[in-house]
Amino acid sequence: MEYVKEKKPNIFIRIGQSFVEGLKNFGNGIVRVIKSIGKGFKTFGKRFVNGSIGTKLSYFIMGAGNFYHKRYVKGLIYLIIQAAFILFMVMSPEVNSTPLGYKALSNLTNLGTNPGSIFTPTDNSMLMMLFGVLTLGMIAIYLYAYVSNTKSAELADQLVKAGKVPQTFYGDLHSLIDDRFHLTMLTPSILGITLFTVLPTIFMILIAFTDFDQTKQVGQHLFNWVGFDNFKEIFDGKSEISVRFIPVVTWTLTWAFFATFTCYIGGILIALVINGKNIKLKKMWRTIFMLTIAIPQFISLLAVRQLLSVSGPINTLLINMGLINQGIEFLGNATNGITPKVMVILINMWVGIPFTLLMTSGILMNIPNDLYEAAQIDGANKFQVFFKITLPYVVFITTPYLISSFVGNITSFNIIFLLTGGGPTVPGGFQAGETDLLVTWLYKLTIDQGDYNQGAVVSILTFLIIATGTLLTYRRSKSFKEEDTFQ
Repeated sequence: MEYVKEKKPNIFIRIGQSFVEGLKNFGNGIVRVIKSIGKGFKTFGKRFVNGSIGTKLSYFIMGAGNFYHKRYVKGLIYLIIQAAFILFMVMSPEVNSTPLGYKALSNLTNLGTNPGSIFTPTDNSMLMMLFGVLTLGMIAIYLYAYVSNTKSAELADQLVKAGKVPQTFYGDLHSLIDDRFHLTMLTPSILGITLFTVLPTIFMILIAFTDFDQTKQVGQHLFNWVGFDNFKEIFDGKSEISVRFIPVVTWTLTWAFFATFTCYIGGILIALVINGKNIKLKKMWRTIFMLTIAIPQFISLLAVRQLLSVSGPINTLLINMGLINQGIEFLGNATNGITPKVMVILINMWVGIPFTLLMTSGILMNIPNDLYEAAQIDGANKFQVFFKITLPYVVFITTPYLISSFVGNITSFNIIFLLTGGGPTVPGGFQAGETDLLVTWLYKLTIDQGDYNQGAVVSILTFLIIATGTLLTYRRSKSFKEEDTFQ
C-alpha cells in the first residue's frame, strides 16, 4: 500500500481558518454567556418562589432571611450594606461641585450642561464621567452582596428542611479560615482588580466615545459623547489616526515577530553551544550573558544610544578606519526608516537573548538522554536530532512563554522610546514616526498631544489585536491541546 503524505493548506488558508474558528468560538462564547445569564435569572426567581417568608423578605430588606433564622450578626451586616448603599446613592456629598450617587448616573448621560461664565464654574466633564463609573462600580458590588444575601437565606432554608441548624456567624468565620480560605485570600485581590484595573479600563473605553482632545481643557470646557465618530476616523483617510494606523500596526507586528524570534532562536542556539559536552567553564559563560539582565535595561539602552550617536565611539572608529567620511545616523535621526528598524531589532537581541538562554538552559538539561541515544542508534545526524527532538521539545515547553514574549514586544515601550523616540519623522507633520509602535504612538497622542479620545481608540484596537492573536495562537498550539504529554 503506497503511503501518500497529507498536503497541508497554505498559510493564508490556515489564517482564514483560524479567523473563522475564532469568530465561531466568539459566537459560541456569547451564546454561553446569554444562556448563563438566563439561567441565573431563572434560579433567582425560583429562589423567591420556593423560599420561606424570611427568604422572600430578603429580596426587599437585606438580611431578613438571616434574621428569620436567628443569624443576627450576618443579617445585621447585610442590613448595614443596604443602608450604606442607599445613603451613598441618595445623600452622597459633592466633590468640586460634582455629585456622586444617583446624580452621577444622570450626569454620565450628558457629561455636564453648564459651560460656565464669569460667576459660575464650568461643569467638570472628567469628574462627571469618573464619578459615574465609580457609581456603576458601587452598584455592581451592591448587586453582588444583594444576590449573596438571597443565597444565604436560601441555604439557611435548606439546612432547616434537612433538620440541621444554620451555621452561626462564628461558624462562617471559622469556615473562611478553613475550607473556604481561598475566598478569604481572593476577595481582597478581586476588590483591588475591580477598583484599580476594571474601573479604570471602563473609564478609558468610555473616553474613546467622547470628543475629549487637546482643545478641551478639563474644568474649562465641556466634552460630549460622539458615539463611534472616533473609530470612523480610522477609515476617513484624512486624520493622522487614519493615515498612520495601518503603517504603525504593520511595523508593530513586524517588530514583535523579529524581536521575539531572533531572541528565541538566538537564546536556544547559545544555550546549545554552552551546554555542549566539549565546552568548559559553563557557569562562567552563563554568568557573562546574565550581566545584561543584572544591569537595568534603560541604562543599557541609553549607553547603546550614545555608542551609536553621530559623534559616538562607533562612528569615530569607522571614520578613523577610513570606512566612512562622516558619522552615520543609526537611530532616530536616520535619513531612512530601514536603518533604525534593523538597529533596534539587533539591539533588542543584546538585551533579550539572555532571558531565553536562562530558560532554555534548564529545559535542555531535562531532555531525557534516552531520546538522544535512540536517535544515534537509528543513525540520525546532529541536524536531525536538533529539528526532530531538541527544537520540538523546547517549543512544546516554551509556547506559552513565546506567546507572552510576542505580546510583550507588541507593547514594548522602553526600547523604542529610549533608542529612537519613534523617529525618524514621517513627512507631513505626523506625530507617529517610522519606528513608533502602537504603545509609543499612544504615549504621544495622550501625553504629548493631549488627544485622549484618539489615544483611547488606539488602546482598544491594540487590545483587540493582542487578545485575538494570543487566544487563536495558544488554542491551536500543542501546549494547549496536549498539555500533559509530549510527542
